[in-house]
Amino acid sequence: MRELSPRDGASWDERGWPYRIPAVRQVLREGLALGQATVLVGENGSGKSTLVEALAEGYGLNPEGGSTGAMHSTRRTESDLSAQLQVVRGGGASKGGYFLRAETMHSFYSYLEDVGMASFHTRSHGEGFVELIETRCFGPGGPRPGLYLFDEVESALSFNSSLRVLATLMDLLAEPGAQIVLATHSPVLAALPGATILELDGDGLHETAWGDLEAVISERYFLADPERFLRHLR
Repeated sequence: MRELSPRDGASWDERGWPYRIPAVRQVLREGLALGQATVLVGENGSGKSTLVEALAEGYGLNPEGGSTGAMHSTRRTESDLSAQLQVVRGGGASKGGYFLRAETMHSFYSYLEDVGMASFHTRSHGEGFVELIETRCFGPGGPRPGLYLFDEVESALSFNSSLRVLATLMDLLAEPGAQIVLATHSPVLAALPGATILELDGDGLHETAWGDLEAVISERYFLADPERFLRHLR
């Protein structure tokens, strides 16, 4: 297993973004132990993607997506948070891994095509996401061990495609050497069985049951009575 740990002597009090985000400050103080599956849920700006990007870069993965061997780069937008944290790998943990980031998938598809892999541009946005997740997580012998990071992949997925990805992640966790960190707004993907769910808010991050997530509660209210829910927005 792997975890995030503050580097000795790290100083961030005089820094701006992202060091003022409560969840980031908490991780810098305390570190973050990661189980076999960890789901980060929270509003925009709560620090989910920032933490996943830092974990990916600290682990040696391309921050724009891909494996440790991916070489593409467009424009550097990631923070320097990974320099303030270290990834601690447990004994025997695989060095493999993959990072899928919704924000940079178009350029990542182009990179994969340029290096001779399948052309995901010929699929719909959602179909490309599902196929890439399935092919990167599994080899001829089944699930591949390693660290898998997913950042808001639901942005391209229908409800049924989200269920398909959820099933894929469940199958991946059948491999003892596989570890997943998932940042999402999706109640469907957040329901990953056995995952530790961390909700990020103005107080930092804290473990939360799926049914107590703000995203789940709000969606339940909306689906129960959309008109009544929308009246309260006016």
